Parts: sequence; structure tokens; C-alpha cells
Amino acid sequence: MPAEGTPARSRCPLRVNRRRFLGTLGAAAAATQLDLLAFASSLFGEEPKPAGNPVVRVVFARPAQGPVVSWPGGNCDVNAQQALFTKTLTDAAATLGVRLEVQAAPLDKPEEVSACLDGLKASPPDGLIVCAMELFRWEPVNQIVQNRGDVPTIVYSNLSGFTGNLQCGRNLPKTFLGASQDVGWLATALRMLATIWRMKHTRLLLVAGRGGDKTVETLGTTFHGIPKARFEEEFKKVEETDEVRAMANFYAKNAKEIVEPTKADILAAAKNYVVIRRLLEAEKCQGVSIDCLGWANPVCLAYSRLLDEGIAAGCEADQGAALGMLLTTLLCNRPGFIQDPSPNTVNNTLIGAHCTSPTRLEGFDNPYCAPYLLRSYHTRTGCSPQVLWPEGKDATIMTFTGTASMAVGTGRVRSNIPQPPSGCCRTAVEIELDGVTDTRDVKGFHQLFILGNQGRLFKAYGQLAGIRVDPIA
Repeated sequence: MPAEGTPARSRCPLRVNRRRFLGTLGAAAAATQLDLLAFASSLFGEEPKPAGNPVVRVVFARPAQGPVVSWPGGNCDVNAQQALFTKTLTDAAATLGVRLEVQAAPLDKPEEVSACLDGLKASPPDGLIVCAMELFRWEPVNQIVQNRGDVPTIVYSNLSGFTGNLQCGRNLPKTFLGASQDVGWLATALRMLATIWRMKHTRLLLVAGRGGDKTVETLGTTFHGIPKARFEEEFKKVEETDEVRAMANFYAKNAKEIVEPTKADILAAAKNYVVIRRLLEAEKCQGVSIDCLGWANPVCLAYSRLLDEGIAAGCEADQGAALGMLLTTLLCNRPGFIQDPSPNTVNNTLIGAHCTSPTRLEGFDNPYCAPYLLRSYHTRTGCSPQVLWPEGKDATIMTFTGTASMAVGTGRVRSNIPQPPSGCCRTAVEIELDGVTDTRDVKGFHQLFILGNQGRLFKAYGQLAGIRVDPIA
């Protein structure tokens, strides 16, 4: 641990541009720099993402000339307020890859609302944001929400409504009303709408001994199956290149300790990452789930790396868990940890254990990376990361309980389970759950742990996406 007041050195792999990086360095120099900068996923082509971009339309419900006696009234520059909302959304759209259609002319008169509804019918966007900006002009908002069709819709109110006004759309499907003075929340609103679209347009690679495509009801995600033999064939093609050695060296050098794995085990783990990235690129998929249980050469370290990059990676061909991974990555902007649940009935806590875990637990835009040890898989072979979660931090547990329902709970990290003396999968995290009287009642298996309190975000998304959200127990 660094001394108090000393900045901690990030263990997170940095991304570099392949052409710019390799175009200026020879192979030996590139290997040296890769060892220092860490292994870059961009060495394997473009980041996997769906084709196209979601389209979100934004309208403003208010009179063109605001009255002095009203709310927000004369103490608010409504034009400046609309400009701020627009800039916040525009900046977020650039980050999220959303195509924003902003109708700057305010909606107030019946003919203006009718024209808006006609436009939604003629050219439905992937999402709609209605900014309600005047206390006594909620009728236009209600008309749009009730007649906009099947378009997922968010109504944003920045202190422009009383309790009666804010019932708008409360019982309508695919509708969420966000009443908040926090203008920055509009970025979250846009992320929720983008997530609905990306869930529908994502292909997850299913390496499970069978082929073919399957589209998931409600969510729209496609599972693209290939035989497990494809993985084995691709692995034989991977050579021990400078880049593979750089990845292996990075994880070995930055580990708190290497307990069981040999150098050959760590190299094989790096090769698994190369195989998965090649298969994703070849099959045009944006995430993966593998029937990997019991493999002598586990994909655990490769999965940890993929999750840190924001690529959904699910164990044991569990489709529900893979969908949860994808949703967490898109919605929360941070990875999830798939785990086997084991209730501790003495502490009334839940221990979740698995042989892989991401390290970028606080988010893809956050420099924090959790410390880890390199351990063997539970077959006593290969290389798996034992990631140590930050104790005392808030955490969330979620699981899909069907294609149109999920269960969510919140709590905090109590401890990391040492091995030995305990015998379990390598990353083992003990969570105290809020409001759960007996952790044996927790729903599901292979639930996800996510660092931070994401409970309200999942509930808001569920309301917007038409997914029922239940308590975890």
C-alpha cells in the first residue's frame, strides 16, 4: 500500500491506437512499451459495437414567452435554461454515440403538439425526452405522453411541477418521469434510452457446442451460437507473440502475489483473450458467453480483461447472466461480477464466489482498479484472478428472473473471503444486504454483484424499458 497522501499507482490497462502505436515502433520496442502501457485491446481491430446509433428526439413544453407570475416565473431565464438542457444532452450524446434530434421551438399550442405527435408517428425515434418547463403548461406534456405510441419516453421536470403534475405517465408503460433540479441527470436519461436500443441491437457470442441465432423476447438481444470446437481450433493458431507476452507480463507484474500459476499458465490465459477477441470480430458480436465449466485452461483472466474493457463476458453459457452483464455494462457504465451465491447464516450475509472478476469496479471512466492475486482455477490448473473488492463500499445485486423481469437489491461489501482456509471459487465477496432478513431467500443463481448503489437506476430503467423490477428477496 502506498503511504498516506501518496497517489496510488493505477493497475488499469491503458488503451492505445494500434496504427499510431505500432506504426512508430519495431516489434521489440512495441513489446517493451506494451509491457509498460499494458496490453491494448485495440491491437485486435475496432472495439466491438453494434452498427448504427440510437436516435433520441428532444422537445420542450413551454410558452414561447414565459409569464412573469408563474413557476419558474420571472426569477428564471427560461431561454438560458433550455440552452443549458440542450448543451447537457448534446455533450452526453457525443459521449454515448447517440444521434440527437432537438426541436428548439417550444411546444404550447394544440396545433404545435399535434405536429409533434404527427412527426413521432411518421418517423418514430428510438427514444423521446420531453422537457416540462412551466407549471401551468402540463397539458401539452400529458398529450404527448399519452399519444406518442410505443416510443420509450422520459419526461424531465426541473422544479416545474407540483405533486399533482408529477403523476404524469406514472402508470403508462415505457415512461419515466425524472423530476430533479440536477440538470446533469439528463445524461443518465439519455444513457437509459441508449441502453434500450443497444440491448436490442447487440449480438452475444454463445460458445456452447451448438450453432444458430436466438433473439431474446422483450430485450431483443441476439445470441449467436458456435460450436466449442471453434474455440479450440482458434487457440491452436495463436502464437506466442510480443503482444501475448506483454499481456501475460502485465498481469504477472501487477499482481499482489502469484500463488499457483506458472509462467506457461499465464501465457495460455493471455492466448485465451486473443482467441475471444478474434471470434468476436469474426462473428460480429459484442459480447460472449462460453460453456467453460471445468476447462483445464480457464478463460477467467481473459474474462476479467474483457469486462474491464466494457465487453460483456458471461460464464458457463448462462444466458441470463450474460444479459445481466450486458445491461450492467451499458446502463451503469461499470462491469458486473457473476457469482455463485452462498448464504452465511451466522452473519446473515451473502457470499458470492467465482473464478473471474473485473477490476475496474468503480467504472470504465474511473482510474481505480482493484488489487488482485493470480491463482489457479478450481480444477487446480490454469490461471484465475482473485480480485479483492473494496470493503465498506456500497454494492448492488441484480439478476434477470425472466426476459421481462429482474430482481434487485442493495447493500455493502463486508469482506473478501481468504483461501485457504475457505474453499470456494477464487474471487469471493461477502455482501451485507439491505432489508433482507434471511439471505437464504435471495432469488436466483449466478446473480451479479456491482459496486455502488445502482438500485434506483435499475428501477428507473425497468420502468422505461417495460421490465418488472422486484426485490432480490
